[in-house]
Amino acid sequence: MITVVICLAIVVFMPLIAKVPMALMMNKIGGYDNRLPRLQQDKLEGLGARSKAAHDNCFEATTYFAPTVLAVLALNAVNHTTAYLCIAFVVCRLVYLVCYWTDLHVLRSAVWLIGMGTVAAHYFMLLA
Repeated sequence: MITVVICLAIVVFMPLIAKVPMALMMNKIGGYDNRLPRLQQDKLEGLGARSKAAHDNCFEATTYFAPTVLAVLALNAVNHTTAYLCIAFVVCRLVYLVCYWTDLHVLRSAVWLIGMGTVAAHYFMLLA
């Protein structure tokens, strides 16, 4: 169960990881604008824009993963398979970030699909 909870914590805090390159790019275009950071983020290009998109996508991924893991925990359905699925999701999300930052869009989409497959697999297991 601890593995599943650790994976959940990593996914919940992953938007902060994704924001690091975005904040660095924001700093390069006149310093980080803490008063209106979202307006500044909208002006980013290249790595900065991709980092913003990755950051936003981390929040979206959390909305799929967190309720799934909470359902697994609430139904006391944690086993080795669910733990491995959670680990796979986290690995996919980390690879996804790297792919976004390095503009490997086809690989990024493939990794996204695999990650979402792990979420779907949890539900197949819960409903079986």
